[in-house]
Amino acid sequence: MAHEAAVTIALDQDTEQTQSLPQESLSFELESVSPEFGYIHITIPSRIIDVVYDQAAQSQQNATLTHGFNRGKVPLEYIKENFRSNLVEHLKEFLLRYCVTNFLYEQIRLNKLMVCGEPRLYAMQVEPKKDAVFSFEVSLFSDLTIYEWKYFPFKAPKRKNYKDIDRQVESFIEEEKKHLQDNIDEALQLGDWVNFELSLLDQNNKPLFGNFSQKFWFKLGNDDTENPLRHLFIGKKVGDEFSSTHPSLQRFLSDQIDTAYNFAIKIAHRIAYSFFDLDLFKHIFRVKTNKDMNRKLIEVFSYRNDMSQRHTMVEEAFRVLLSKHKFSIPNHIILRKEKILLESVRHNPDYNVYRAQKNFQDYIRNLAKKQSIEKIFIDKLAYTENINISDEDIKGYLNLTNRQRMKEFIYFHFPSSKRQGQEAPIPAEKLKRTCLREKAINYVIYHLTKK
Repeated sequence: MAHEAAVTIALDQDTEQTQSLPQESLSFELESVSPEFGYIHITIPSRIIDVVYDQAAQSQQNATLTHGFNRGKVPLEYIKENFRSNLVEHLKEFLLRYCVTNFLYEQIRLNKLMVCGEPRLYAMQVEPKKDAVFSFEVSLFSDLTIYEWKYFPFKAPKRKNYKDIDRQVESFIEEEKKHLQDNIDEALQLGDWVNFELSLLDQNNKPLFGNFSQKFWFKLGNDDTENPLRHLFIGKKVGDEFSSTHPSLQRFLSDQIDTAYNFAIKIAHRIAYSFFDLDLFKHIFRVKTNKDMNRKLIEVFSYRNDMSQRHTMVEEAFRVLLSKHKFSIPNHIILRKEKILLESVRHNPDYNVYRAQKNFQDYIRNLAKKQSIEKIFIDKLAYTENINISDEDIKGYLNLTNRQRMKEFIYFHFPSSKRQGQEAPIPAEKLKRTCLREKAINYVIYHLTKK
């Protein structure tokens, strides 16, 4: 069994480096070793590899001081030959972060592959003048059929009837409306989310690969230690386009060697931190009226036994759905999830207290099994129902992360936006995977409660 897909990259015909290059493409193949395990291979044609290899070599040429040559005058062929291993290691990291990760998650979604957990990088074969192949191990799960579920009996948990809850919601709405009026500046500020498109330019500011670009989301964190990358965006507006050789961009894509790639950057979307976007909230929850919006907001203000009405509703929806869709998952999937959970909880200050409890391991295992089953099911339901995910949807879910109380509407953990303690760009397609799950569970609740 094999799936193949390709995305075309139109290589620019005007630049000196690519004038003889035809159209090229990244290709995707799923190699199924068994029903439960396989490899995803992503291939990048040699001509693309050679263009990026040349760019990396030129960066080293400008910085290298070698006996017998003035700085910047070392022959390019000398650099390519004598720095080959360093350049190759750089290319592996650069291509993985720049385009392979986005392409990988896009193809998993478009091909509706039931991949459990995260793909695991297995091998990278990168050499000049050869096609590059990035291989990922994937756990697969295909033994699941979604039955007609929209008329399953569902009893939505009730809100608490305290009048104070209504007042809290009204106060929240009025406060955010005031924030909106007070913040008419459309320029990016600390705390905002920004979606930007990144593409490679030559030294004459001409595209190396035509219109090919990669999308990332980046949080302009206001609680970071000094993060130079955010200063590249602060003050910019949606629609702004500019070029940059900013060192932080270079290090984000690879810290193997010092480079000076020339990037084209386009600001595609902004999610303001200064106000909560009520229109985006209405969009993702299909809310039409202010009365319905108030009712929806109450779900995260109404608590019973330390659990919000919203969280209880999601848990009940999964309980109903999974009671009619019984399936078991391989033990290795649960074990892998256990390892991830344990790694996460180790960073909790109360870790030693939790670990001392006699049922701690059982709790972790049960949680790992529960979360794995829920993700497998919701992925399959999203594919079966042909649920699509748009930039507007992503904006809606990231908007929820900007307010502590609104985070309660998010059920699945988003990909980490931090690397070594600092905010770092997230590949847009990786974020789409989580947002598709959020959209799918909201789709479920919408249909189960509209009867």
